[in-house]
Amino acid sequence: MEYVKKPISAILRSSRTVFTFKDISLLWRNTDKKAVIAGINYYISTGQLYRIRRGIYAKDKNYDKTELACRIYTPAYISFETVLVRAGINFQYYGRIFIASYLAREIVVDGQVYQYRKIKNTLLTDPAGVLNKDGIAIATMERAFLDTLYLNTDYHFDNLASLAWDKVFEILPLYDNKRMTKKAREYYDNFMAGQ
Repeated sequence: MEYVKKPISAILRSSRTVFTFKDISLLWRNTDKKAVIAGINYYISTGQLYRIRRGIYAKDKNYDKTELACRIYTPAYISFETVLVRAGINFQYYGRIFIASYLAREIVVDGQVYQYRKIKNTLLTDPAGVLNKDGIAIATMERAFLDTLYLNTDYHFDNLASLAWDKVFEILPLYDNKRMTKKAREYYDNFMAGQ
């Protein structure tokens, strides 16, 4: 059986925890779709691979949920409240993961809620203020702040002290949005007045 020879070690050695069908084909250097499917099914049946959802797999059930969020729909990156809470800009805890994407959708996978919010493609594919590491694309706090302003006409931020305002105003022109520019200036002026 050809597929039994496929090295699971190529997957286990990877720093990633989540793999698409295409990722596995590339790791195995195999373009034979049937052979790759057979190999994946074999490793799932022996417990060496975990099927998260159709076409997406993990080494085990302890995969990185933010990595999965970036793999379900691509291009996408972690942003909005997920980043703002981690940065201490918002204090309220959200159990869901918020992602900037080309579509608006809420899905639940393994009990985790993923909230995809649609932004225009030119923003989605612009790397300014988006960090990529080990298969996870995540907005800087400044980009997440601007993404949130982009989708909300009025929004309450708890603590803007950690924002680098020079970075905010450097990224802001990407959005090409007068309302947003005015609102960002208001937040900045209010923040500076409180200092």
